[in-house]
Amino acid sequence: MLLRHLLVVLTALMLLPPAQAVERELRVAVLTHSPPMSYIDEAGDLTGFNVEVMRALCDVMAVKCVPVPVSLDRVVDAIAAGEFDFAAVSLLATPERRARVLMSKPYYRSISVWFARPGVVPGGALAGVVRGGVQARYAQAQGWRSVALETHAEVVTALVQGKVEAALMPMPTAVVAQQDARLHPLGLATTLLRDPQLAGDVCLSVNPRSPELLARINEAIDRIKRDGRFDRINSRFIPFRLQ
Repeated sequence: MLLRHLLVVLTALMLLPPAQAVERELRVAVLTHSPPMSYIDEAGDLTGFNVEVMRALCDVMAVKCVPVPVSLDRVVDAIAAGEFDFAAVSLLATPERRARVLMSKPYYRSISVWFARPGVVPGGALAGVVRGGVQARYAQAQGWRSVALETHAEVVTALVQGKVEAALMPMPTAVVAQQDARLHPLGLATTLLRDPQLAGDVCLSVNPRSPELLARINEAIDRIKRDGRFDRINSRFIPFRLQ
C-alpha cells in the first residue's frame, strides 16, 4: 500500500506544470525632483520621462524593477558600489563616469542651457546648479560663481527667491523651468551651450559587475525605439523630439 501511495504522489508531481524561474528584483536608482525627467506628480506617483523609459525597459526584459530615490550627486558612487543594478537617470557619458560604471548605449543626446536675464552672458552671474551634475562641475572648472543645490526644483525656487541670478541646466529641464509661472516676471532668456563638457550622448549607468544586464538593457533600448514606445514617452513629457 505504501509503495502504491508513493507512486500516486510521484505521478501527480510529474503532471504539474514546470515552475517558472524566479528572477530577482532589480533595484533602480531614480531622482524624484527633476521634472520632466523624474518626479512625484500631484497624485503622489513617481513618473517622468526617465521613469517611464525604465518601466518600458523592465517590461521588455520581463523583470520586476523597484525604483529607489537617490540624489544626483550619489548616482555614480552608488552604482559603482553595487547598491543598485542600474540608474534611470540621464547621465552624459563622460570618461570619468565610464571608468567607474558601465554605460548603456546612448538613448538620446543633450545640450545644456544658461538661463538668466537678457544680456547676462554665461558665467556672468551667480548661477544655481545641481550638485553632482556635469553643469556643476563645469561651472566650478570655469571659475564661475555658482551655488550647488540638491534638485532642479530647488534651483528654480532659488531663482524665484532671488538667491541666484541664473541657472545652468540640461535642456529638457530648462524647457520645463521656462513654463513655471513664478519665473515669468523675471523675463529670463536662454543661451544654448554646446561645449563638449556640457553636451553629448546621454546613457543609463549600470552596475560594473553586471555586463549581462548591460547587454539586456541595450537590447531593450533598441526594442522600445523600434516599437514606438520611446517616441510616445517622449511626446508625453517633453515638447520636442529627443535625438
